[in-house]
This record gives sequence, C-alpha cells and structure tokens, in this order.
Amino acid sequence: MKEDLISIECLETRTISELLDLTKKIKSDKAKYADALKGKSIGLIFQKPSNRTRVSFEIGMVQLGGHALYLGPDEIDMGGRESVKDVACVLSRYLDGIVARTYKHDDVRELALYAAVPVINGLSDRAHPCQALADIFTIKEKFGTFKGITLSYVGDGNNVLNSLVCAAAKVGLDMKIATPKGYEPAKDIVAIAKKFADGSGAKIGISNDPKAAARGADVIYTDVWVSMGQEKGAKARLKAFKDFQINDGLIKLAKKDCLVMHCLPAHRGQEITDSVIDSKNSVVYDQAENRMHTEKAILLKLLK
Repeated sequence: MKEDLISIECLETRTISELLDLTKKIKSDKAKYADALKGKSIGLIFQKPSNRTRVSFEIGMVQLGGHALYLGPDEIDMGGRESVKDVACVLSRYLDGIVARTYKHDDVRELALYAAVPVINGLSDRAHPCQALADIFTIKEKFGTFKGITLSYVGDGNNVLNSLVCAAAKVGLDMKIATPKGYEPAKDIVAIAKKFADGSGAKIGISNDPKAAARGADVIYTDVWVSMGQEKGAKARLKAFKDFQINDGLIKLAKKDCLVMHCLPAHRGQEITDSVIDSKNSVVYDQAENRMHTEKAILLKLLK
C-alpha cells in the first residue's frame, strides 16, 4: 500500500525519527545513495513559484539517480483545465511519485486520494511538512538533542507554523509562539499539537507577546508577514505585525548563543533585520540546504 506525506500530524513519531536518521546518513555520504532511485521519476505540480522547494526536490531526485519533471500552472492548470482527479489518475500512469505545491490543501488531499503513487505536499495553505522536517533536523543537528531546547516562533500563524508546532510536539521540542491578535495558528492544529505534546512531554505556549516568547529561547524562528495570495491585505498585516520584528533588541532577550531561523524568502527590514539574518547566529542557509537532504530521505522512504 502506497504512503503519502500530506501533513506532519499524519506521520508517526517513529517515522519522523527514521526520516531524521536517514537524512543525517544521506547528508554525510551523498555518493552512497547516488543510484538509490535509478529509473524512478517524479512530477512537480506547482501552482506557486518556488526557489527552495523546486530546486531541492529536482536536484535531490537527480542526486538519487532519478528524474524530476516540473509541471507549472501553464502546463496543467489543475482544478481548472483539468480536474484534480484526472490529473492524479493520469500522472499515476507515468510517474513514480508526485510533489504538489498548491494554494488549497484540499487539492493535495484529493491528489493523494486518487493517485496510485505517493503524493508529497510541497506546500499548501494549511501545511508545509517538508519545511518543518528540515527545520527540526537543523535544530537537532545544531544541538544534538531536542530535550531542554526551546524554539520560539514570532510572527504569523501560517502554514509553516502549523507544521512546525506539530513536529515540535511530536519530537519533544518545547515551543513558544507569539502572534498578533487575530493571526494565531489554526485552533484545530493547536489542539492536535497539544495532544502530541502530552505524549512527548513537550511544552507548547501561545501568546501575543513577542518579548515573552523570545525570553530565554535557544532558537528564534520567523516567516514573512505577507505570504503569496495575501497581497490585498498587506497594509493591515504590516500594521498588525510592526512589534513582531526579529531585531537586535528581541534577540538580546534570548539566550546568548540563540540561533536564528527563517524558512525564506525573507522580506528584509520587515519581519527580520539584516543585522539578525546575517549574524553569526543565523542558520537560515543551513536550513535551506537541509531541505534537500530531508526531501531525499522522504523520496527514498516513499518511492523505494
């Protein structure tokens, strides 16, 4: 029976641990896996433009000996020119796996429902599981453990946060979240994450106070305030988030060697300052690199 990666909450904790272990092996010995997916092909169905997701999956697949085919909105127009079901059924006859970067989470779910091959969520309006897995891998890579580490997220309660809080809760990583009022993470996601935290012992705190979230943090994480598709509300968002910038003042509240994370792309001067993102404590490019190593592990697990 085929497996998909639609969201973090659908992954067992054991599976997450296996993926992190495999990621470490792949990163340390790329040549060992050079032919692991020889003869395999994946399709990248992208409704949104992308840097990291497209390049990491495309080059990652090549490094595993396989082939990746980019299918942008002009090629397919999934849900418009052709139904999601038909896309899923037809591509299943050609490919060994599908990576989908969509606006609607339901489109990814529908793809997985009808596809006979594994479907990987490369981003949807609800979740970004590949990003979250790369993020927690980066944290474990830097600290060697999740135990006793506090990850503070300051910013928008978006798809990245939805996946990140579930991942943290599953692996026992403490998390403090601060968003403006009205921009909190989805209530159902928080409820799910807190159930996971009960099992792992992780502490999940949510507030509207960025200073409280930053105080004593081992890692401070942020994302853009205005994501793709939210441009019409940009003015209101910039006003609501003005006190949530990751700057030198906020960093001083964290632990001395606090790491700084951002999933990119960054709007420098908005959610994060140049002095912070370019500081010696910033690991944003390590994060970006680890997307490819983590996704290679995902591809190996699902396609092999």
